[in-house]
Amino acid sequence: MAKRLTLYILVALVLGIVVGALLHNGITDQGHLKATAGYFAIITDIFLRLIKMIIAPLVFSTLVAGIAHMGDTKSLGRIGLRTMIWFVSATFVSLTLGLIMVNLLQPGRGGVSIPLPPITAKTDLTAAALNLHDFVTHLVPRSIVESMANNEILPIVIFSVFFGVAMTAVGEVAAPLTKGVDALVGVMLKITDYVMATAPIAVFAAMASAVTLNGLAILMTFGKFMGSFYLSMGLLWITLIVAGYLIVGPSMVTLVRRIRAPVLLAFSTASSEAAYPGTLEALEEHGIPPRIASFVLPLGYSFNLDGSMMYMTFATLFVAQLYAVPLSWGQQITMVLILMITSKGMAGVPRASLVVIAAVMPMFKVPEAGLILILAVDQFLDMGRSATNVIGNAVATAVVAKWEGAT
Repeated sequence: MAKRLTLYILVALVLGIVVGALLHNGITDQGHLKATAGYFAIITDIFLRLIKMIIAPLVFSTLVAGIAHMGDTKSLGRIGLRTMIWFVSATFVSLTLGLIMVNLLQPGRGGVSIPLPPITAKTDLTAAALNLHDFVTHLVPRSIVESMANNEILPIVIFSVFFGVAMTAVGEVAAPLTKGVDALVGVMLKITDYVMATAPIAVFAAMASAVTLNGLAILMTFGKFMGSFYLSMGLLWITLIVAGYLIVGPSMVTLVRRIRAPVLLAFSTASSEAAYPGTLEALEEHGIPPRIASFVLPLGYSFNLDGSMMYMTFATLFVAQLYAVPLSWGQQITMVLILMITSKGMAGVPRASLVVIAAVMPMFKVPEAGLILILAVDQFLDMGRSATNVIGNAVATAVVAKWEGAT
């Protein structure tokens, strides 16, 4: 089924690009062009809403069931520590690789052949940035119902950990509840299968909408920047997979094959969230115990967004190059360290990567106006970021499972 789904998604991806290009070139009225793209977007939005519909109960049920079957809180603490060690290491590697590649490739030196926005131009992204107080307090849900309604994964994880640990602590009294949660996991996985069956249609619509509205010409205008970024992400993929191979062994190759459908789905829809259910199923099919997969993967969506991490240093320094803002290596290293900290508050923030970038730019006198240019192609950049996030979290889960001796 996974092979067929990958093929269907790939075919839908190509068809969406072709149809979008034909419509973009065939419709001359901008109003009609936007309306046509909007019709396709309806299908994509419905699919993403279906994904959001299942995320909260899926995270809750699989995580609670996994903790309940661990048997003790000591195992939970050990898995949590090992998970965070990998996450911090991967974040540092992603940010640093982005720093190195943007300095080597210099995509901002004559890379965009259109006028730069004036330095005084502003975006509305900084208003949404989270500060330390908001991030820390946001970890604890005021109401689990509210957190589930808003699909705030990290608060759901916190509540699920409390719930699962409490079930373990009360022992046999919670046995009927444990059986009920196990049954809920089965039901949610079946619903996931139903939703994922519609993925190729959503992929076609997503690509048709994006290309109909923007055309393929915009990719040429920002070709050097986008090409440099995708080359850098390719190196990040290799780095993560090789690191995983050194720890996990040859089975890492099999895992990469298993997650190709979720990766392609994340790329096509520009949504890591859309790939969550398929990634979870692929990890469990690979033999990673649900207690580990259902714990590490949700945390990864808040703390291990490797593609987004790389994009932060890459995009910030790209804008600095566009406006010829000199930044010493000391300043750039400082920027990486600041991004490591501030990026941990990005979960649940719309256009999270751009929000964090907009918050950090003023610290180094980099004009925020440059983000206006990036916004023009952010949809296409987000596709790569999302796919990379899926790869990073899959590798992280496999590594933690190996450290636990579970594979």
